[in-house]
Amino acid sequence: MTFYGYKRPDGRVGVRNKVLILPASVCASDTARIIAQQVEGAVTFNNQLGCSQVASDQQYTMDVMAGYAANPNVYGTVVVSLGCENCQMDLVVKAIQERTNKPIEQVIIQEVGGTLKAVDIAVRYAKEMAAEASLLQKEEFPMSELIIGTECGGSDPTSGLAANVLIGEMSDRIVAEGGTSILSETTEFIGAEHILARRAATPEVHDRIFEIVHRYEKALQLVGEEVREGNPSPGNKAGGITTLEEKSLGCIHKGGHTPVNAVYDYAKQVEAHQGLVIMDTPGNDPSSVAAMVAGGAQVIVFSSGRGTPTGNPLAPVIKITGNRITFAKMEDNIDVDASPIIYGGDLKKLGDDFMKLVSEVASGRQTKAEALGFTEMAIARVCNFV
Repeated sequence: MTFYGYKRPDGRVGVRNKVLILPASVCASDTARIIAQQVEGAVTFNNQLGCSQVASDQQYTMDVMAGYAANPNVYGTVVVSLGCENCQMDLVVKAIQERTNKPIEQVIIQEVGGTLKAVDIAVRYAKEMAAEASLLQKEEFPMSELIIGTECGGSDPTSGLAANVLIGEMSDRIVAEGGTSILSETTEFIGAEHILARRAATPEVHDRIFEIVHRYEKALQLVGEEVREGNPSPGNKAGGITTLEEKSLGCIHKGGHTPVNAVYDYAKQVEAHQGLVIMDTPGNDPSSVAAMVAGGAQVIVFSSGRGTPTGNPLAPVIKITGNRITFAKMEDNIDVDASPIIYGGDLKKLGDDFMKLVSEVASGRQTKAEALGFTEMAIARVCNFV
């Protein structure tokens, strides 16, 4: 199979062609929003962080910002900072340039004379980039160039019985094509980590799977909390999931059946052509999706038994449900109905159709989240603000 995308100077392939207006901190977020609103093809997000953070917490923020700029769906980036935040402009630009050689410009609000002058300068930069981006012609590429992020949110029993099973089928096919599939949400490996570990390609990967699960549990215990007190969520329970272990056994179906070849820390750059990998992310949907997009995922496949509208500023998010009632009620938000699997449908035929949709979305077809303009965004935290 193939798709049509955009070749980047760093060698990677984008499925969208956006100009990113990147706020380096919360204090630059509204200015970045004003800039993006004035340039067709520009996108931004509300960065709630970037300042008053300890080093390990700030690193998460830096990795997401650098990864967003490096994501192949981005043609170029205009970084906007206030000037006095922890995530200083030179640090952000250096982090981006360590990941990619794509176009980058920078504007510091305090240095140029305030918001209006910063907007004027940045809009000019962004319009120039958008004009350059518009000249690019799509080319045909093999599916091996794709990094697919997989996520589940608002799960119910049909997620593990159908939607995640179909995602797992897609994951196996992407791996067979030579591409990369990311399994995320460390909190939802708990109780099933031993099953994933048995599929590890190396002893190091085996040990890392246990390490990230135990590290996550201990991090919550340090502040006197237990993961099972918040997971499953009230919505999960209302849908019929009773325990975290039950939820985890459904979650890991998204990883299909191939070996786990690597474990990545939150928002770190994922290598292409690597088969199935794991990224250490929270169960929180926007912050987990953000990490995979920062890692280089061009497309996100997202299952939801209860239904969710979550999108992303950079990557198309394909929504799938195994609950036919949810699909009927939330057809405005859900792209794929996987419920036929429960009622005797042919998994191979559904897999063929799903792979066709992934190829079409990679080639430019809008998902329902994109059509509605959903760009939810969050970044994981290590600890409280300083």
